[in-house]
Amino acid sequence: MPNAITYASYGGPDVLTLTEVDTPEPGPGQVRIKVRAASVNPLDLKLRSGLMASVRPAQFPVRPGFDVAGVVDRAGEGAGAAVGDEIFGGAVGGGYAEYALVDRPVPKPEQVSFETAAALVTVGETAFRGLHLLGPVAGETLLVHGGGGSVGTIAVQLAVARGITVVTTAGDDDLGRLTELGAVAVRYGDGWADRVRAAAPQGVDRVFDTSGAGVLAESVALTGDAARVITIADTSAAEHGVRFTSGGPAERFEQALPELSALAAAGKLDLPIGATYPLAEAARAHADIESRRVRGKVVLLP
Repeated sequence: MPNAITYASYGGPDVLTLTEVDTPEPGPGQVRIKVRAASVNPLDLKLRSGLMASVRPAQFPVRPGFDVAGVVDRAGEGAGAAVGDEIFGGAVGGGYAEYALVDRPVPKPEQVSFETAAALVTVGETAFRGLHLLGPVAGETLLVHGGGGSVGTIAVQLAVARGITVVTTAGDDDLGRLTELGAVAVRYGDGWADRVRAAAPQGVDRVFDTSGAGVLAESVALTGDAARVITIADTSAAEHGVRFTSGGPAERFEQALPELSALAAAGKLDLPIGATYPLAEAARAHADIESRRVRGKVVLLP
């Protein structure tokens, strides 16, 4: 029997257990893949800890993980990929596993590693969605809060590729890297709005907040219109008249992953992988993220 990570109660990383499970069978439109890489997201940690139990209660045992890349070994009727295809996408029923089901498989370009493909799924779709809903166009100036994070890093690169002038706030350790990606990078923290004004004397047209660091009021002031600000991270958005996007079914954009993977294949999209771990060490991966011992995306390798 294949292995997967499961947990039977809320708790710390130590509730994650390597467990023998039945091999999943693909339904209509689904493919089963031999997982080559599974990405760990902050949401995984929140769900495991019980932090989101009031809005997303668990049905134990839980098989965590959403983002996977691998090779198709069985295809259901009407599936969008065939046996032997290298694909990536969102897992149905858990991705921390040797085998996983995917219902929206996206072809993985040969030039893109399994690790990068898996890491792109949630953060890439989130960055794409935020920009799509916000609507910046070539020639405008976009401010991205939290450019050093995975979503922010991708949003910066997508916007630059579309001819948008990008200013981003980030920590000192990320300023140089973001400048190399084509953004004007300024230090976050007290006084950030003045630094942005100095960096963008032409003004800021729109703001994408990926940080949740209490920046919405000043962001609205910068643009002059709350409709020109969007956040994925600040739950006080409504107090400022700002749109909060959480990626529900009505906010899915199937064109996101093909566009992102094409940019990655062309060498125009970089997503730092902070660390990789064997599947059996998922608990250590979670612990390292929680203790901030690793920066960049974390990927499990079954």
